[in-house]
Amino acid sequence: MSSSLDQLKASGTTVVCDSGDFATIAKYKPQDATTNPSLILAASKKPEYAPLTDAAVKYGKEHGKDLDSQVDAALDRLLVEFGSKILEIVPGKVSTEVDARFSFDTQASVDKALHIIELYKSVGIPKERILIKIASTWEGIKAAEILQKKGINCNLTLMFSLVQAIAAAEAGAFLISPFVGRILDWYKAAMKKDFAPTEDPGVKSVQSIFNYYKKYGYNTIVMGASFRNIGEITELAGCDYLTISPNLLENLYNSKEAVPKKLDAAQAATLDIPKKAYISDEATFRFDFNEEAMAVEKLREGISKFAADAVTLKAILKAKIQAL
Repeated sequence: MSSSLDQLKASGTTVVCDSGDFATIAKYKPQDATTNPSLILAASKKPEYAPLTDAAVKYGKEHGKDLDSQVDAALDRLLVEFGSKILEIVPGKVSTEVDARFSFDTQASVDKALHIIELYKSVGIPKERILIKIASTWEGIKAAEILQKKGINCNLTLMFSLVQAIAAAEAGAFLISPFVGRILDWYKAAMKKDFAPTEDPGVKSVQSIFNYYKKYGYNTIVMGASFRNIGEITELAGCDYLTISPNLLENLYNSKEAVPKKLDAAQAATLDIPKKAYISDEATFRFDFNEEAMAVEKLREGISKFAADAVTLKAILKAKIQAL
C-alpha cells in the first residue's frame, strides 16, 4: 500500500509545502512551496540560514538612502533569498508575500509586487516561477487583477469566504489560498464544540469554492491552506492544490490510511449553484463579505499577524544593519 501522501498526489491534488525551512521541503517532493512573513521569521532565527540574512543585510545597507529604506530593502531581499533557495529544491513555483501593511492599498501592493519580481529577475529567476501573495481584501483583489494583466501570477491569500473567492476568480487570479484551519478555529471558539472532518466548516468552505469554480469554468487554482489535522486534508483529496506544513506532510508520509478522492470537477459541474458577480461592484462585495463575521474577523486577524511578524523581522534586520 502506498503512503497517504502518495495517494493524495494520485487523487489529482498537487502537494505544496508550506514552509520557509527548505531543509525539510526536499523530503516530501512537493511541486511548489509557499512562504509568508511568519514562516520566514521562524526560519531566519535558525543558525543555518544566517548566510541568507547576512546577504540581505548587506544588500539593504547598499541600496537604502536612510535606515528605514535600508531595512525595507533588506526585508525584500531576504524574501527573495529564501525564495531563490526554495526554487533550487522544488520544480514549480514559490509564493512570496507582499508586506501586509499594503493590504488596503492597491497601488502600493502592485508597486511592491513589481519590485519583488525585479529582485528575482536580478538573480536569474523568471516571473513564471513566482506567485505574488496578496491578502484577499478588495484592494488586494484589485491589485491581483492589475498584476495578472501584466503577466504576473498571484496567490490571493487569507481567504475565508466564497465572496472573496468569486471576486478573485473574476480578477483572473492564478491561485487562491482558502484557509481551512483558521475557519475551524473560529467555529470551535464560537460554538464551543469540536467538528469531525466531514463536518469541518473550513473543509466545507473549500468544497463550496471548488464546486463554484468548477461549475462556472474558472481556471483559478484552488489551494487549500492552514490545516489543523490530517482529516481536513484527506477530506479535500482531489482539490487542485493543498499546501501543507512539514509536520502534517510527515504524518501523511508515514501513514498507509486510504485517501479516496473526495472533490470532483465533473460532479461539481452538475450542481445547482447560483452565479454571482463582484469585481465591478465594490459596494456589494463589501456588504456580502461583511455579512460573514468569521471571515471579517479572520481576515483582520491574519493581516495583523503577518504585519506584526514583518515588523519583528524588520527589527532583527535593523539591528544587523546598524551593527555593520
